[in-house]
Amino acid sequence: MTQHNPHRQSRWWILAALCVAQLMVILDATVVNIALPSAQRDLGFSNSNRQWIITSYALAFGSLLLLGGKLSDLAGRKRILTIGLCGFALASAVGGAAQSFLMLAAARAVQGAFGALMAPAILSLVSTTFTEPAARNKAFGIFGGVISSGASVGLLLGGALTQWIDWRAVMYVNDVIVVFALIGVLTLLVNGRPAEQPRLDLAGAAVVTAGLAVIVFGFSRAETAGWGDPQTIGSLAAGMVLLALFVILEARVPRPLLPLRILADRNRGASYLTIAFAAVGLFGLLLFLTYDLQGIRGYSPIRAGIAFLPMTLAVTAASIIGSTMLQPRLGPRWLVAIGMALGALGMLYLTRLDVRSTYAAGILPALLMQGLGLGLVFSSATNLATFGVEPRDSGEASATVNACQLIGGSLGTALLSTIAAEATTSYLKGLQPTAAAIARASVHGYTTAWAWSAAIFAAGAVVALVLYPLRRPATPAPQASETAPAFPAE
Repeated sequence: MTQHNPHRQSRWWILAALCVAQLMVILDATVVNIALPSAQRDLGFSNSNRQWIITSYALAFGSLLLLGGKLSDLAGRKRILTIGLCGFALASAVGGAAQSFLMLAAARAVQGAFGALMAPAILSLVSTTFTEPAARNKAFGIFGGVISSGASVGLLLGGALTQWIDWRAVMYVNDVIVVFALIGVLTLLVNGRPAEQPRLDLAGAAVVTAGLAVIVFGFSRAETAGWGDPQTIGSLAAGMVLLALFVILEARVPRPLLPLRILADRNRGASYLTIAFAAVGLFGLLLFLTYDLQGIRGYSPIRAGIAFLPMTLAVTAASIIGSTMLQPRLGPRWLVAIGMALGALGMLYLTRLDVRSTYAAGILPALLMQGLGLGLVFSSATNLATFGVEPRDSGEASATVNACQLIGGSLGTALLSTIAAEATTSYLKGLQPTAAAIARASVHGYTTAWAWSAAIFAAGAVVALVLYPLRRPATPAPQASETAPAFPAE
C-alpha cells in the first residue's frame, strides 16, 4: 500500500531535528572520554573501573539496537524516538548528578539503552522521509557528515565543557540538546505504525541481545586484559555462537526480529561491511591521536578538540559533494573505494609522526585526507544500507547500520589498543625508561596502530570494489516523492 508522504513539506526541518538527535547519540560515545580523568578524581574510582564508564554505554547500546529497530517499526518511529529522547535526557541528568562510580556507570548504561531506541528510529525516518533521488542523496550527504564527524565533535565538546565548566557538564549538555530535538520531533513528525501488530520475536530478541552484549564485552575486555585472556576468548566465542543461533532462529520464525531478506541485497551487504571497516579505522585514529596530542604534544583538552575541526569540516564537505554530485556519476562502488583509499593514505601519512613533528606538517594533512575519505564512505554506504528497504523493515535495516558501526568501533579500539601496547613495550626493551624514551615508545605504538589501520582501510577499499555491483542501483521512480510507502498515520 502507498500513500501520501506526510513529511514531504517539512522534510528539511525534520532532517535538522533528526541530525541534532543523531549527533547527541554519536558524540556521547566519545564526549565522556576527555572528561573521565576529572570524573575519576571527583568520584574516586579506580583505573580498572574507569573503562566501565565507556563500556556500559556501548554494551547497552549495542546489545539492544536490533530490538530498538523492531520496536520503532511496530510502535511507530515518532513515539519510540520521543521515548528515547526523554529517557536519554533523564539518564543524562542522573549521570550529571552522580555521587559514586556505580551511579555514573548505571546512568551511562541507561543512556545506551535509550540510545538504542533512538538511533534506528532516526535513520529509518531519514530513509522514509526522503524518497526522491536528488533530495535523498543530499539528505544522506548531510546525515553522513553528522555520523562521521560526531565522534570528533564529541572530543571537542568534551574538552571544552571539562576545561571551562566541569566534567558534569558533559552529561547535562544532553538535556539542552534534547529540548531542541524534541521540539522538532513533536511538532513536525507524524507517527505511523502497521495496521496489523505482529507478535514480537522474543526468542530472537533475547538471543541477539545476549550475543551482541557479550561480543561488545569481549572487545572491551581485550582492550584491558589482552586477547589471550580467558574471559575475552570465552565472551567472543559465546557471542559468535549466539549470533549463529540467531540466524538459525530468524530463518524459521514467521515474524523474525531481523528479516534475513534485509541482508540478501548485495548493495546493503557491501554497505554494512564497509561501514564496519571504516569504523575500525576511525576509532583507531581518534583514540591514539587524542593520546598523542595531549600526552606527547602537551595540548589541553580544548586545544586537542579544536585540532580535529579540520577533519570535521572535510567530512561535512565530502559527504555533501560526494552524495549530491559524485554518487550519481560514479555509483557507490567507486565512491566508497576512493573514500577507503583516502583513509588508508591518511593513516599511512600519520605513520611518519615522531615526537618532534608539528601539527601543521605532521597531522593536519592526514586529518584532511581522513575527513574527505570518511565523508565519501559514510554518506554513500549509509544511503545504500537503507535504500529499497520496505517501510516495515526500515527500523531493522537502520539498526543493522548502527550495530555494524558500533561493533567495528569496539573491535578497532580493542584490536588497535593491543597492537599499540605491544609495540610500545617492545620498543622499550633494553632502554632506560626515561621520559623521552617513554614518549618515543608511545609514538611508536601509535604509528604501529595507524599502519594497521591503513591496512584495514585498504581492505575496505577491496571489499567495496569486490562486493558492490558494477551497475549503479536503480533509483526510485520520480513519483516516489509524492507517494512514498508509509505506514498509516495515527
